[in-house]
Amino acid sequence: MTTGAGLRAAREAAGLSLSRMAQRTHFAKSYLSMVETGKRAVAPDVITAYEQVLGVPLQADFGDPLRIAHEWLVAESPMVVHRRAGRQVGVSLAKALEDRVVELRHLDDVVSSRDLLPAAAKELGEAQELVGTASFSEQVGRRLFTAVGELAQLAGWIAGDAGRYADAQRTYLEGVGAAEQAGDRVLAAQLLSSLSYQLANVGNPRDAALLARTAVRGADGATPVVRALLLERVAWASVKAGDVHATWHALDAVNDSYGRRGAEGSEPEWVYWLDQGEIDVMAGRCMIELGRPHDAEPLLSHAVAQYPAEHAREVALYLTWLAESHARTGDLDAARDAVARAQHHAAIMPSIRTDTRLDAISKLL
Repeated sequence: MTTGAGLRAAREAAGLSLSRMAQRTHFAKSYLSMVETGKRAVAPDVITAYEQVLGVPLQADFGDPLRIAHEWLVAESPMVVHRRAGRQVGVSLAKALEDRVVELRHLDDVVSSRDLLPAAAKELGEAQELVGTASFSEQVGRRLFTAVGELAQLAGWIAGDAGRYADAQRTYLEGVGAAEQAGDRVLAAQLLSSLSYQLANVGNPRDAALLARTAVRGADGATPVVRALLLERVAWASVKAGDVHATWHALDAVNDSYGRRGAEGSEPEWVYWLDQGEIDVMAGRCMIELGRPHDAEPLLSHAVAQYPAEHAREVALYLTWLAESHARTGDLDAARDAVARAQHHAAIMPSIRTDTRLDAISKLL
């Protein structure tokens, strides 16, 4: 996997200062410094930016993501080693767990839920056992419970994407308990909001809307991008529940909140993926549900064109929405082309969500 140290070595080998790299990549120097020193995760868009500036491939050392997920599954984690040794859990293990959560989260971008779920469930189970049996200080405990909550959100999301909705709901709620132990109300809100998104798609949309609004109300101290994410779930649940006014109100609030975002590095790592393209996709989806496919098409087209091809699941999903926007405006040729592209990406990274969307579009066509 590409590391911060690897990025720094490649930059220094090219004779570029960190300031110059920040200018040429348009990332903040402080953010790149944290990435290169391992204080922030190495996001795919940072790797791509370095590659473009340096003119050399850097992602090759990521290796085979599926192999990495398998090695994660069969290898002993630092938590198991620590527990066997009977040592008190300290800052170093908390940091190791936090780093593993980040790595697992980014693997979810490129590994199918079917292949990643066993590793995520194993990691969560070991982390839960650790906090239930080990001794640690209050400060370390907050970090450990926060990591467990983040793992639960990720494992729940992966389970839901694999169609295991009951497991996902149970995992989300377990994560809320961990977040409460950590005193992290924003993380608890993210877990409840994730559950609301699942309910909006496969449960009762009205319950989903209530849960999503509750998450926003309870997220004291949420940063602008996190608040935008929580409001997106309100918009989606509202449109699925048929509440037009609440949908538009939430979408407007999403844009307002995202517009207040701070500098790179000012948000929790777990919201790294939410950008303007993702916001446009959600707006486009809501517009289709509201019967405005003409307005949805340009938003979806632009977002899909900008999305990294290696994130095949999301590309496939968003292409199905683009196909629906074309179909509902009567451009069936464009709709079939988008479906064919979606099927190509779906074959690379299977997902129950994608399969469900493709079935819906095939019926529409």
